[in-house]
Amino acid sequence: MSGQGLGAGVRSDLGMAGRSGAPVRAWIAFLAGLALAIVSSAAWAKPTPTWLTLPPPPPLPTPASQGYVEHDDARIWYATFGTGPPVILLHGGDGSSDDWGFQVPALIAHGYQVVAIDSRGQGRSTRDARPLHYTQMAADVLAVMDTLGVRKAALVGWSDGAIVALILAMKHPDRVSRVFAFGANMDLRGLRIVGVFAPILPRVRALLRADYERVSPTPHDFGGMFRWVLAMQMREPHYTARDLASIRVPVLIADGDHEELIHRSHTQYLARAIPGAGLLLLKGVGHFAPLQDPDAFNAAVLDFLDKAVRANRDPGERPVSPHPTPGG
Repeated sequence: MSGQGLGAGVRSDLGMAGRSGAPVRAWIAFLAGLALAIVSSAAWAKPTPTWLTLPPPPPLPTPASQGYVEHDDARIWYATFGTGPPVILLHGGDGSSDDWGFQVPALIAHGYQVVAIDSRGQGRSTRDARPLHYTQMAADVLAVMDTLGVRKAALVGWSDGAIVALILAMKHPDRVSRVFAFGANMDLRGLRIVGVFAPILPRVRALLRADYERVSPTPHDFGGMFRWVLAMQMREPHYTARDLASIRVPVLIADGDHEELIHRSHTQYLARAIPGAGLLLLKGVGHFAPLQDPDAFNAAVLDFLDKAVRANRDPGERPVSPHPTPGG
């Protein structure tokens, strides 16, 4: 059909529309549907909210030293990075020190010495046949500190690691200078059970499985490890407000404002119960903030550590010996 014929056909349709009205309504319906489709497409094109993302962490830098400490029928893996006041990183349940891939370089660049520890039965560390306990993991941290000659250190804990850090602050304040605790619950009422249905968790578990299979001495036992850790998480911890009130080291209780697994009210309760503790809610992130927004997470950690160091550098904070003697 020629251009003239096409134009004539359109004009003819419009003329008929004016006489009958039905084609006009059809055109209006078509245009409305097209507009709705465009709006819907724009809505679907919106970026995924940060709290639903799960960027994998980069590999850890080459450690200055690494090894195993034989303690209480387990081999506990550690690695050290950088120089300066020691900061011990304690990862979350089912994870490993590799989860701190965004944090270790930032701490090194800021003049801290990082000690990363894989919790008992997780990552590169082993376990025996006994049930896991948070107090046992806290004792493992002390064993690593003793092996490395670290009398006192700052602790940065995430989830289960934050529980361990707060137990150490409670039971061994002479070994802890300060604690940054992210995503912790100190009694079972703090758990948000409906969080198990959070849409991000299947991807989290896949990431944890891949990490475990890559670094664990028992790479085919992720399911067994997962069940042992879950059993501990369903039994513990059981600390009271009086227990928390005994903590005397500086503490910052932190979480994401889209936390899936811990009640917001519990996070606020911890900050009230621990004398002098601060409270920080990171915007737009959930339980996996160290991966979701590492810049904001790192800035919060460094601000807390730097303020404490400027206010009162603890003479007990000695860097790791350049030639530690591992226990295994």
